[in-house]
Amino acid sequence: MLVISIQSQVVHGHVGNSAAAYAIQAEGVNVAAVPTTLLSNHPRYPTLRGRVLETELVADLLKGVEERGLVEEAAVLVTGYLGSPGNANVIADFVERALMRNAKLVYLCDPVIGDDGRVYVADGILDVVRHRLLPAAKLTTPNQFELGLLAGLAIADAQDLRAACAALARSGPIDVVATGCTLADTAEGRLETILCADGDLSRFATPRLPIRPYGTGDLLSGLIAAQLAKGETTEVAVQLAVETIFAVLVRTQEAGTAEMRLVPLPGRKP
Repeated sequence: MLVISIQSQVVHGHVGNSAAAYAIQAEGVNVAAVPTTLLSNHPRYPTLRGRVLETELVADLLKGVEERGLVEEAAVLVTGYLGSPGNANVIADFVERALMRNAKLVYLCDPVIGDDGRVYVADGILDVVRHRLLPAAKLTTPNQFELGLLAGLAIADAQDLRAACAALARSGPIDVVATGCTLADTAEGRLETILCADGDLSRFATPRLPIRPYGTGDLLSGLIAAQLAKGETTEVAVQLAVETIFAVLVRTQEAGTAEMRLVPLPGRKP
C-alpha cells in the first residue's frame, strides 16, 4: 500500500506533509512525500524562513517518483498546498500522467486556497485547481469557504452545499468532503464534516473546541487517503478521519499548545 502525497513541508509544526505523512505511516501505509515548499514553520509565526520550492526542482522530484515506479505501485495520490502557479502546472501534468499510467489510482485533491473569506495563495493557482486538478479528481476535501469559491455559490444550508457539489461534478463525477461546516441546521456548538456523494449527504458532527491549530485539513486528507489505500469506503474513511482529528484536538487543547499534539496518533501505538 502506497500513497503519493504532494504538499508543503515545514520544520516545526504539523501542516502539509508534516501532518499527513506521519498520519499515513501511523495507519500502516507507506508514503512517498513530495514537498512543494520547505519552510521553518507556518506563516502565522512572527518570522518565517525557507521558501516555496523552485518549479524545476518539484518537476525533477516528480520525475524521480515516476522513474522509481511509484505511480504504478500507489493506491492513492494526494495534492495539497501547491506553492506557486508554476508548481501547480507541473503537478497537474504529473497527475494527468499518473492517472493514465495507473487506472486504479484514486486522486484526492485538497484544494488549499484559503479560509475565513480570504484567498491566501498566489494568483493563478485557483485557475489550475479549478480547471485542471478538480476535473481529474475522484475526491476533494475543501473547507466551506473553498467549496463556495470553487462552485461560485454562497453556502448557507444543506441545499446550497448540494448545489455547490453538483457544480463541481459538472466536469466529471467527484465526491466532496466539505470541512469546517456550519450550516443553518448545524447544532449550536458543533462543527461538521460533510461527505456529498451523488447528492447524498453523510454528516459527521463534533463539538466545536475553542482552538484552531493549523494543519487539520492536511491531516484529514492524509487520514482519508490512508484508509482508502487500505480498501475502506469513502464514508468509513471520512468517519475514522474525523474521529482521529477530534481526539488530536482534544489532546491539543488539554496540552495548551499552538501546534497539534499529533504524536502518537490517537488509537495507535507509538
